[in-house]
Amino acid sequence: MDGAISIRDDRTRGNAARIGEATTFGTLGIVYGDRGDLDHEFPFCRSSVRKFRRGELIASAGVLIDMFARVQRGMVSASTPLADGREFIVEIIPKGGLIGELEVLRKQSLSLEYRASSDCELHYFDGRLLRDLCANDPQFQVKTLSKALARVSELELRIIANAGSSLRQRVARTLLRLSALYRMDAENSGDELIISQHDLAATLPASREKVNQCLRRLRESKVVDGTQGKIRILNRKALETYAEGVTSLEPAAGGFCV
Repeated sequence: MDGAISIRDDRTRGNAARIGEATTFGTLGIVYGDRGDLDHEFPFCRSSVRKFRRGELIASAGVLIDMFARVQRGMVSASTPLADGREFIVEIIPKGGLIGELEVLRKQSLSLEYRASSDCELHYFDGRLLRDLCANDPQFQVKTLSKALARVSELELRIIANAGSSLRQRVARTLLRLSALYRMDAENSGDELIISQHDLAATLPASREKVNQCLRRLRESKVVDGTQGKIRILNRKALETYAEGVTSLEPAAGGFCV
């Protein structure tokens, strides 16, 4: 994605050190069985590694690339603007997830904007190698496309479920879903989520004001807690109950959120 992806430089980050620099590894191979290598199913070497700070732009929509990336560490958000100008975070890609593999196979430009949801590290691969491997290895092609289809199906089911749910349910479900993504990293319990209220609202999507009201009620009920940019799950069972739409935990006075 070098030369094609929009990366912020020092002029847009003040005096912060540049951490988006690519480090080329040449013919460095994959170490099978190493926890640091997340996708041993790729029988070709990475071409570069980049690190991004939380909130930093990784790739802009509409850019034509011939590389795809794997999230080696951290989380990445994929978003698109809504008709009213608000941001809709379509997907949050966890450690081990891929970015741009379908666009590489189709030779199309990116349809979403990608940003670092947390400090993260991405490993980049040559798109030509992916196309050649899919063309010559039907099993690998099926595996790659099946993973992509599963992501699309999950998004479709989530949108359908959200359409008939209250905001309280959507907030609870989103927090649990993000917790499950964090748990994919063995070093993370999934109880502390690095997400701002703005990003949580964009993920639902919903207005920030209403999401803040829901989070305030959850804090008052000691279901969650948190500081700026972080949400900690304190009572997972209660959060699961809210996600299922059960109303027995609603406060007697003041209500919750709809």
